[in-house]
Amino acid sequence: MEEGLLPNETKPTGSRGANLELPSSTATSSLTPVLVFSTFVAVCGSFCYGCSLGYSSPAETGIREDLALSTAAYSVFGSILTVGGMVGAILSGKIADLIGRRRTMWFADVFSTAGWLSIAFAKTALWLDIGRLTIGFGVGIICYVVPVYIAEITPKSHRGSFVSANQLMTTSGFALTYFIGTLISWRALAMIGATASVVQIIGLFFIPESPRWLAKLGREKEFEAALKLLRGEDADISEEAADIRDFIEMLEQQTEASFLELFQRRYANSLIVGVGLMLLQQLGGNGPMAYYASSIFEEAGISSTIGLKVLSVIQIPVAIVGLLLMDRSGRRPLLLVSASGMCFSCFLTGLAFCFKELPHLKALTPILALTGALASAAAYTIGLGGIPWIIMSEIFPVNVKAQAGSLVTLVNWSTSWFTTYTFNFMMEWSSAGTFFIFSGVGGLTVLFVAKLVPETKGRTLEEIQASLTPFL
Repeated sequence: MEEGLLPNETKPTGSRGANLELPSSTATSSLTPVLVFSTFVAVCGSFCYGCSLGYSSPAETGIREDLALSTAAYSVFGSILTVGGMVGAILSGKIADLIGRRRTMWFADVFSTAGWLSIAFAKTALWLDIGRLTIGFGVGIICYVVPVYIAEITPKSHRGSFVSANQLMTTSGFALTYFIGTLISWRALAMIGATASVVQIIGLFFIPESPRWLAKLGREKEFEAALKLLRGEDADISEEAADIRDFIEMLEQQTEASFLELFQRRYANSLIVGVGLMLLQQLGGNGPMAYYASSIFEEAGISSTIGLKVLSVIQIPVAIVGLLLMDRSGRRPLLLVSASGMCFSCFLTGLAFCFKELPHLKALTPILALTGALASAAAYTIGLGGIPWIIMSEIFPVNVKAQAGSLVTLVNWSTSWFTTYTFNFMMEWSSAGTFFIFSGVGGLTVLFVAKLVPETKGRTLEEIQASLTPFL
């Protein structure tokens, strides 16, 4: 029997500045086939995102040989994904609020599928770039809407693990692309990404819309039907439905949300946490390390084929461990372990490139660089890869979620572009120095999480948002 997410106690009043008491519930929410299937369909988009991240590294040799691309032309192809992602990020929140979470995923998939097909059948660099740009636009939207949709349909007792499936599927797409990218042609590899998008397009016809989005629009019958479908026919949804309605009603009594309103003091805590995590996630260097893994391995004296395969094998088990720990250990401990691991592993890689310049220690460079790369990938996957997106989906109230989601997603993609674009220049300046800088960012991330990031495990979205917004 499904119980409400909040106990039947004092409900929030609608007055401005009212104190919102949201006590914790001890209820254990059951899983339903509809909830599991809905989550699976949603994270098919995350798989496509992972494929797009991992595609450029294993496909580089084949594309450059077949289409005679220069280094500069291929650099444009690799980095233009982030440009499309920034455009998608700007529009993601507004589109999701306007047409709903489910239709937004469908909208993004159309662009992603078209982009993958453009790459698969490309005869010139122009069609490659158009395809990559189009994929970027699609996955830029997916990055926002998938974790938000999953967070809004899932009971609090399972929300962390279910939203973590987003990172698991991203990692799976990334790892699969890395692993088989050296075995099949780059055109066949592009079709794998297209297949994931098509599977999601079909699946979206069979899953419900987000109940919280329906409640926000006042579509009561559809809201109750969707919640009932997700919680099970025998579930009592009356208390959970009432709590969602009360919280949304109180939020709607505030002034109409606009982008500028997002910067009011009441949302400062949420904004600092959301933007800060996205900045630190990308400034830590995982993006360029993924895009240019082959060249990093080769510079360290490691076979790129072996390096990519080993890297792909380690990430999926680590992502599964992170998923299993998410609702047991909580978000903060995993983030602290992840950031500490990134700090150490990047320092180790920097040390490896330092040893490369010393004749009596040069032999240690390959093993240290490979160890650092594997440790960095594992550390990122278990925490920093997915948890910032989970927290982003949890901390912003529904009346500003569109604006806030677009902002933090834009910050993520624009910072990704910056680190990806500057990485090769930094490596020319100093390979060791580049990774020492990334290590320093990892250290700053540890401090940021320890001081500012709240624990959201085992709390309803309404409880989390009330604790972060003083006016509630």
